[in-house]
Amino acid sequence: MGQNGQQATDGEARMSRFIRPEQTFPTLTPAEIERIRHFGEVRSYADGEFLFETGKPGPGMFVVLKGHVAITQRDGLGHVTPVIDQGPGQFLAELSQLSGQPALVDGRAEGDVETLLLPPERLRALLVAEAELGERIMRALILRRVNLIQDGMGGPVLIGPSNSAGVVRLQGFLTRNGQPHHLLDPARDRDAAEVIARYSPKPEDWPLVVAPNGAVLRNPNETELARAIGMIGGAKDDRVYDVAVVGCGPAGLATAVYAASEGLSVAVLDIRAFGGQAGASARIENYLGFPTGISGQALTARAFTQAQKFGADIMIPVTVKSLDCTRHDGAFAVAIDGSSPLRSRSVVVASGARYRRPEIANLDKFEGRGVWYWASPVEAKLCAGEEVALVGAGNSAGQAAVFLSGHAKKVLMIIRGGGLGASMSRYLIERIEATPNIELMFNTEISALEGDEAALLRRIRWKSRLSDDEDFADIRNLFLFVGADPATSWLDGCGVTLDRGGFVVTGAQSEQNQGRLVAPLETSVPGVYAVGDVRSGSVKRVGGAIGEGAQVVASLHGYLGDAAKPAL
Repeated sequence: MGQNGQQATDGEARMSRFIRPEQTFPTLTPAEIERIRHFGEVRSYADGEFLFETGKPGPGMFVVLKGHVAITQRDGLGHVTPVIDQGPGQFLAELSQLSGQPALVDGRAEGDVETLLLPPERLRALLVAEAELGERIMRALILRRVNLIQDGMGGPVLIGPSNSAGVVRLQGFLTRNGQPHHLLDPARDRDAAEVIARYSPKPEDWPLVVAPNGAVLRNPNETELARAIGMIGGAKDDRVYDVAVVGCGPAGLATAVYAASEGLSVAVLDIRAFGGQAGASARIENYLGFPTGISGQALTARAFTQAQKFGADIMIPVTVKSLDCTRHDGAFAVAIDGSSPLRSRSVVVASGARYRRPEIANLDKFEGRGVWYWASPVEAKLCAGEEVALVGAGNSAGQAAVFLSGHAKKVLMIIRGGGLGASMSRYLIERIEATPNIELMFNTEISALEGDEAALLRRIRWKSRLSDDEDFADIRNLFLFVGADPATSWLDGCGVTLDRGGFVVTGAQSEQNQGRLVAPLETSVPGVYAVGDVRSGSVKRVGGAIGEGAQVVASLHGYLGDAAKPAL
């Protein structure tokens, strides 16, 4: 077989790895390239020159006019995996290029190459201005990210036992944020053994993380890992945003999408990942337009991408410390841990709620070591073929129980009350009742947790609330879905009124708002709004949160318009 025939065979083999390859790597027509030209500028590259490199900020989207570019994945251990060879008429980009985040792959010229380069802001302009062409490009960007994640070859390398608390924590963080990564078992993988021999980790050092640039971190926290792989962004300059949205759950994402699409400059901040609690839901079946259901990760990932498409600056993970409402220079100041304050003309509180911790002795000892507050595929792998316990009676608990039943041998659902009807949707109750490996235990509560020498959960004890009966089971994984408390401590001292439960009071409910015309979602501080689960009186449903996020944008326009008017 000749060289051209061999290249064709290799190319076909590579294409067969991809989901919907014809949509993942489409070829643009000459007419389409002409429509793109005024969004970009011509750039030329010599043989062997990199157009972009893993871990370095991506310059934008390239359209190949002449020559070929080899796309490869590279991890911190030096492994290079061919992805695809792209030639004339094809474009080089994935979701990172919407916001100028670090590239996840290498792109190197094979021979002399001529391209059109569209920086992130011009790429976003193209996607909005050219609806049909933009749809094809956006679909390709999404599919390319999906393929990179599923390949499990690039990104940071996690080295450690799969059931260690650090591994599960960081896998969950990377998965929730759509970041490619892979895990190596130190007991079986030669490369992992070599790294361990070099760095001699202690038990508290698990996992070791090898960043794409080769840097090795010992059991980093989420912020340290995000910084190592270039995830963390911040305000690009001293700009004053129109809207600062604190919280990247469904309500915050909806605010970002609608506000940014209507021309407002938007910054979104979150401490951990996009999607909030909804992003951890295995399946949402009562959201409008998805009759077969959709995972929380898939739903919120679409909104996350949509917000970036319209130009919202999304900053994850960042910890918001406080809000200064004095507006000395006409803007609110959002204090961020480790960074300068972010300034904005208005603020939307969408910080949701934090998982509630029931009063169980030694609970903190087993958190991340058998006690979990969400049920994702990462935790499900740890439960395969085992008996697990789950505490809770709301929709989140029901969704988690059904999801886990597909992995675990048995799910013990421990419910403090006498039934499910008061707190769970009927469709979930019927599904739970029809699932043979879910056992319901009403009027019951956890009384004790027991572990082994490594502080891993090994047994749970429970007792009846109607009698003195007690029992136990050897269970290594316990899931807690017992409600949540509002994440509002960062509002202390700002003058925003909270109710007795700590939720944000809005509209005419606030005593400070008596006597003045206020929008339904406005707080006691003009220019500060609240949406979603953090708001007092909200319905605590994904659909309601998204609706409020869309609704608040009209109020933002009104407030920002009035604020710009001169005083009479």
